[in-house]
Amino acid sequence: MNVFFEESGSFKAGSVLSRQGDAFQVELPGGRRAKVRAKDVLIEFDKPAAGELMQEADTAAQQIDLDFLWECAPTDEFAYTALAAEYFGATYGPVERAALVLRLHGSPVYFRRKGRGQYQRAPEEQLKMALASLERKRQQALVQAQYEEELKAGKLPEAFAGKVLGLLTRPDKNAIEYKAMEAAAGARGVSPARLMLDCGGIASPRALHEARFLAEFFPHGTGFPAVTVGPLPDDLPRADVEAFSIDDITTTEIDDAFSVEHLSDGRVRIGVHIAAPALGIVRGDAIDAIARTRLSTVYMPGDKITMLPDDVVDVFTLKEGDYRPALSLYIIVNRETQEIVANETRAELVFVKNNLRHNNLDELVNEETLAAGTGDYPHKDDIAVLWPLAQALFEKRQVARAGYGLKREVQRNTDYNFYVEGEHVTITPRRRGSPLDLIVSELAILANSTWGAFLHDHTVPGIYRSQRGFGAPGPKRTRMQTTAAPHEGLGVAQYAWSTSPLRRYVDLVNQWQLLACVQHGVTAKLAAPFKPKDADLYAVVQGFDDTYTAYADYQRRMEYFWCLRWLAQEQKKQVVASVVKGDLVRLEEIPLLLHVPGLGVHARGTRVLLDVMSLDELTIEASVRLLNVLDAPTVTSGDAADEEDDAEGGDDTLIDAEDATAETEAEALAEADGAAAGEGGEGGEATGGNAEEEGRAS
Repeated sequence: MNVFFEESGSFKAGSVLSRQGDAFQVELPGGRRAKVRAKDVLIEFDKPAAGELMQEADTAAQQIDLDFLWECAPTDEFAYTALAAEYFGATYGPVERAALVLRLHGSPVYFRRKGRGQYQRAPEEQLKMALASLERKRQQALVQAQYEEELKAGKLPEAFAGKVLGLLTRPDKNAIEYKAMEAAAGARGVSPARLMLDCGGIASPRALHEARFLAEFFPHGTGFPAVTVGPLPDDLPRADVEAFSIDDITTTEIDDAFSVEHLSDGRVRIGVHIAAPALGIVRGDAIDAIARTRLSTVYMPGDKITMLPDDVVDVFTLKEGDYRPALSLYIIVNRETQEIVANETRAELVFVKNNLRHNNLDELVNEETLAAGTGDYPHKDDIAVLWPLAQALFEKRQVARAGYGLKREVQRNTDYNFYVEGEHVTITPRRRGSPLDLIVSELAILANSTWGAFLHDHTVPGIYRSQRGFGAPGPKRTRMQTTAAPHEGLGVAQYAWSTSPLRRYVDLVNQWQLLACVQHGVTAKLAAPFKPKDADLYAVVQGFDDTYTAYADYQRRMEYFWCLRWLAQEQKKQVVASVVKGDLVRLEEIPLLLHVPGLGVHARGTRVLLDVMSLDELTIEASVRLLNVLDAPTVTSGDAADEEDDAEGGDDTLIDAEDATAETEAEALAEADGAAAGEGGEGGEATGGNAEEEGRAS
């Protein structure tokens, strides 16, 4: 005897070897033996053999007309045997019965299983809807297959127009376009991004890199809603000074300006004037909501995404030719000793006479012309006063760094400007550490340090950037916090970002707090927008730190992208580089770091000639190999030790001089240099340590 039975949701047939009570010992056609309960047996039969029955039943099941079967079935629950008589008539055997079970069980759209051998037909309306859905899926499968074939042939389907960047950045993985793209990419053995580039779905790798960033951080676009700046206080006094700013020619968010006033006793009053959007933006208003969401201006070569709308920036930027709202730090300096004898902070209107630009002054203002008093340029006398003060401030910070166990800051000689026109990039070197750079950076560091102390003295919380060593020796860890603490890398007792309120939300928050101190004095703690231990202030710190890091990573990635573009654009087949440490080298013509496998052991500064084998803008990878060693540096033993300690410190930090302020450049180098020195020169690479971001060489 044979039985047809259900096991684990599927149907089988086998020969009965024995029976004990309600259990059968069954041998399946393949030789496997199984114990089958009687309640799982649907059909008992003698002929045909078990294997033959399954084959014949499978064939017969496919011949059963489902629509007709559904018509024959009763509306109520029924046993399959009852429907067998209705469908097959009086003559049907085990093959027909098994075929019917297989057909019923395999057609859940038409019939619903209610138990062993029990079924109920689907209601007519539900059946129509289900069949329509199946037809849609069938049609979609055909379309998907067509898309897949076109993509594998290197042709972009018309339906993909305008969708490709979305498919690569924020895809609907159930969409047939996405499924076709994934399948075609797998068939061709490439990434979906590479496939879309090959098919012309994306205009360039640059477009994809930008789209990925925007999809993550600006999913609703980079535009701004309409906003209105609140009225400025009508009692702001007008300062009796004429200020000037020093920025790159492309800068539109002019945060800082300076003034020099000669006093009767031979001393000078120097003003550091910071744009004051906090005078017109209120915590919680529409503009604050925008700034709180963005947290910072995003910089990238050739472009930027501002934190504040242009209309708001225009109200507060320190553009020349008018009185502008400012938060001013005035310091009185003894010109003989360059000592600061007093300071004062005011909220006021400042007349900005000139916006000076590095591009026009760098050749005119240098150490030699300042020492000789030669040259003709705006605010020459003021710059001559600020230059020795900046030098004194720098030296004072180096003494403080030494007290923290750090060496002098290492200044890199060259920065680079990126100018992008369409898909063409121009990368130009610019001297780093010029007198103008030092003036701007030292006065900004002074303001941030002084105002950090100002907040602390008024017991008003602020957002500080600290760098301290933990253990001796130990790494200098940089963190943001709401209480004052030393920044050992910069050599200051405290450091509160306050000088870039148009481009950094932290600075805007600190400016609100500073204004409370200026306007309310001893009661500032009660009037400040953020009170001590304010949970929202902690949230700002955490959110800003994460976002600012992500923005910086994107800027660095795009700088490396444009470096690779420059190599391809200039058709550079061979390049000269200098060894940084290990297999890491830095190209001489552009700020690109590369790992060179098999480079060997060379002293830092050794110049090598590399063969550029391939460039990949999509993955931001460069394949290079060593051709030969050009020359090795000559250093004393003490210099060699310094080189080793600084090998991966601040002077390898990649900063686009076009976008970064002198303050942020100096701060970045001081922090990286401090971290490397604290770690004995064995810290992570200043470029972030990510091989892809370093323009991986393979």
